[in-house]
Amino acid sequence: MNDRNRTTPPAPRDGDEPPSDAVVCARCGAVSDGPATAWTCSLENGRRHYFCDTCARDNLRAIESRLDSAWW
Repeated sequence: MNDRNRTTPPAPRDGDEPPSDAVVCARCGAVSDGPATAWTCSLENGRRHYFCDTCARDNLRAIESRLDSAWW
């Protein structure tokens, strides 16, 4: 995995939760600033998982091969 362009989201403070309509990356925990149009959605074991554009780009081959995120 290539971490050189990855930004680490700030650690949440007590009582600091993302808005209920926010999309959170299942891999790195990044929160979308608005509509997550560049994000990837994966259906794994009946559950939707959303991945930010950075995580999706870093794992594009695994996503195209339809590997569950546990494999990448």
